[in-house]
Amino acid sequence: MNLNRFLISSAVAALSSIASAQVIPGQYIVMLRAGHDPHGVAIEHGVRAEQIYDTAVLGFSGPLSAAKLQALQNDRRVQAVEPDRQVAILGQVVTAGLTAATVTSAGDLVPTGVDRIDAELNSCTDASSVGIAIIDTGISLTHPDLYVAGGISYVTGIASANDDNGHGSHVAGITAAKINGLGVCGVAPNAKLFAVKVLNNTGSGTLSAVISGVNWVTKNAKLKGIKVANMSLGFTSTSVTLNSAITKSVNGGVTYVVAAGNNALDAATFSPANHPSVITVSAVADEDGDCGGDGLATYYGADDTFASFSNFGAVVDIAAPGVTIYSTFMNGGYATMSGTSMAAPHVTGCAALYLVHHPTATPATVRTALLAQATPQSPVEPWLDTTGRWRGGFSGDPDTTHEPLVDAAGL
Repeated sequence: MNLNRFLISSAVAALSSIASAQVIPGQYIVMLRAGHDPHGVAIEHGVRAEQIYDTAVLGFSGPLSAAKLQALQNDRRVQAVEPDRQVAILGQVVTAGLTAATVTSAGDLVPTGVDRIDAELNSCTDASSVGIAIIDTGISLTHPDLYVAGGISYVTGIASANDDNGHGSHVAGITAAKINGLGVCGVAPNAKLFAVKVLNNTGSGTLSAVISGVNWVTKNAKLKGIKVANMSLGFTSTSVTLNSAITKSVNGGVTYVVAAGNNALDAATFSPANHPSVITVSAVADEDGDCGGDGLATYYGADDTFASFSNFGAVVDIAAPGVTIYSTFMNGGYATMSGTSMAAPHVTGCAALYLVHHPTATPATVRTALLAQATPQSPVEPWLDTTGRWRGGFSGDPDTTHEPLVDAAGL
């Protein structure tokens, strides 16, 4: 069993650093009205289009002079023009230590997050019927613990969807690491993963690339069997183009799960967390994989409490473990990370588990099912449910919207 221990540079990403929605000077995103050709409009206006959107939305992105910007804003075929912005990951490598609670019968370690939501008790041991898009830094394409079925890169100058940061691989492992006798097991073991690389080796990227990622997922969902997409990334403010793209993708049958953000602020100010059709996930600190709050305190809060860095608010739908989560990493390795980036893929995996058992479920049905099965925040003291299983919530939510903790066992 590969139990490599890593000491990862803090340059991967600062946990508290979400992209500040900093505008990229001179770069714009153009969204067209229905029925118009993005290539044709871009050529007509003399725009060197860097990204073309042809499914989730119609449009393009690229550099615009002041004159071209004004001309496009006056073009009746154009629905909206907005500045391109910076986007960043929502997690950080915090330790190289091993934080697995137990081992499956096949020999795979069960990380504390998987254990806390009882994913190992779900009857599904092979979720390969469900495709999951990881819109992130890519995935370690040859990792022996991951079933990567394909991928694409929208990072300028990078042709491969291979992960050169580690974040996307970590998210992928939480979601779907195999039960294969090595490494770790994910929430939805062996689910079919698609690496949609929109962020670079520093964990940063552009809004225009993220929209391309959503466009690709929407275009390929039926062909490749993609039913769930994870977005553990974000920026402050909002985007009419991204919102429109996600809406169409959800209406096309893809369930989107996104991280709430790591600034201990209201998630209503963060995108895509503030999109009404996604499942937005906050983070819980859990040290031992068990309910009851009896584990050791973590750097981000006591056992079974709301993670100190996590965003909160009415737009948050559900919570999941997001502190010191052990999972797959780049170059075939393993590492421990914290962030709402780590919480979101626990829910993504749960969505996939539900779709294994209910393959025709719509995104709205998936959301309803996850919330119905979830564990209320209170009581934290363990209690026996109707199946005889011990369950318990968490404390410390800073607002009055008490989202429940995702639960995988009965999906």
